[in-house]
Amino acid sequence: MSPEHIDTPPRSVHPLEVLAPLRRIRPSPQRDLLYTLVWNCLIGLVLTATDQLFSTRPPPLGRNLAAMMIGANVVGFLIHGALYALRRYAPEKLAGSRVQARSAQMAVSCLGAVVGIALTKMLLSQANPLQVLKIGPMASVAIYAVITAVIIRVMLFIGERRIERETLAARQQEQIAAAGRMLAEARLRALQAQIEPHFLYNTLANVVSLIDSQPAQARRMLERFIDYLRASLAASRADAATLGGELDLVRAYLDVLGVRMGARLRYRIEADSDTRQLPIAPMLLQPLVENAIMHGIEPKLEGGEILVRAQVIDDALCVEVSDSGMGLGHAPPRPGGGVGLSNLRERVRQLHGAGAQLQLIENQACGVTSRLLLPLTKVTPSTPPAP
Repeated sequence: MSPEHIDTPPRSVHPLEVLAPLRRIRPSPQRDLLYTLVWNCLIGLVLTATDQLFSTRPPPLGRNLAAMMIGANVVGFLIHGALYALRRYAPEKLAGSRVQARSAQMAVSCLGAVVGIALTKMLLSQANPLQVLKIGPMASVAIYAVITAVIIRVMLFIGERRIERETLAARQQEQIAAAGRMLAEARLRALQAQIEPHFLYNTLANVVSLIDSQPAQARRMLERFIDYLRASLAASRADAATLGGELDLVRAYLDVLGVRMGARLRYRIEADSDTRQLPIAPMLLQPLVENAIMHGIEPKLEGGEILVRAQVIDDALCVEVSDSGMGLGHAPPRPGGGVGLSNLRERVRQLHGAGAQLQLIENQACGVTSRLLLPLTKVTPSTPPAP
C-alpha cells in the first residue's frame, strides 16, 4: 500500500510513522523505500491470515503467502512511485487546497492499485493483464483500488494531524521562550533606565564642580565618561559581544567612578587574551559591577577594591566580581535593592538555560563575590528588543 505522502513539501509522511520509535530515523528516500517494504509485507501477512481464516477453501499456506506478498509489494511500490512522481513532477497539485491535494493523492493511489493488480495477475497466472479491463474483472479491481486509496488516505491523514500538532506545539514553545527572553531583556532595560540617569547626573555634577578648582581632573572625568557612553551605546544596540568588549565597558565605567571617588575606589581586571575572545551576551557584567559599587564600596567610609576576574573552569566561563565593601546584610538598604540581580539571574536563565548560574558568596575577610557561570556550549548572544 502507499507508504509515502507529500502533502506539504518537503515533509512526507509514512504510515509506519504512527509508531514513535520509527519517527526517530531521519526521513529520506532510502528510509521510505525500506519502510515501504516493511509496510507491504505487513499488508501481505494480514491478507494471508484473513484469506486462510475466512475462505471456505483456502489454498496451501505457503503458496497463498507468496502470492499475497508479491501482490502487496507490486501494488505498494507502484503507489509509492505514483505518489513520489506526483510530488516530484506535479507539486502544484499538492500546493493548492487540501481538497485538491487529497483528491490528487486518491487518484494516483487508485491508478497505482489498478496497474499493480494487473501486473500481479500477469506474474502469478501468466494471464493477459489487459483482461482486467473487461467490465466484470474491472468492477472488482475498482472496488479494491478505492478501498486501498481510502486506507492510504486515512493513514496519511493521521500522519498529517500528528505533524500539525507537533508543529503547533513547537511554535508555542518557541513563542513562550521568545516571550521569556524579551521579558528578561525588558527588565534589564528598565533597570538600566533607572540606574544610568543617576550615573549621568552624578558624573556631570562632579564635572561641573571640578571645572574651576581642578580643571585637569574635570577634563579626565569627562573624557572617560565619553569613552563609557560610546562603549555603552554600542553594547546596548549590539546583538553579539565578546568578553573583552564587555570588560572594556566595565573598565570605562570604573574609570569614571575612580575619578569621582578618588582613593576610595581601586580596581583590577584579570582575563587572558583567549578568554577575552569568548562570546557573551551584551550587558551581563556591568550590573554585577554596579551592584558591587552601590551596595559594597560606596556605603563604606574608606571605600575598597573591585576585582573582576574571568577564566574558563570545567568547560564553563566563570566571571567573578569581588569587592571588599560592606558585605551581605551590612550595607544600608537602597531603593530597588536586589531587583537588579533578580532580573539578571532571570535573564541569564532565559539566555543560557539551567546550566548557567549567578551566585552571591560572602567573602571571609569582607565584601561579596558575585560569580557568573556560563556553559561554553550555551554562551550565545542575545537579541535586545528594537529601541
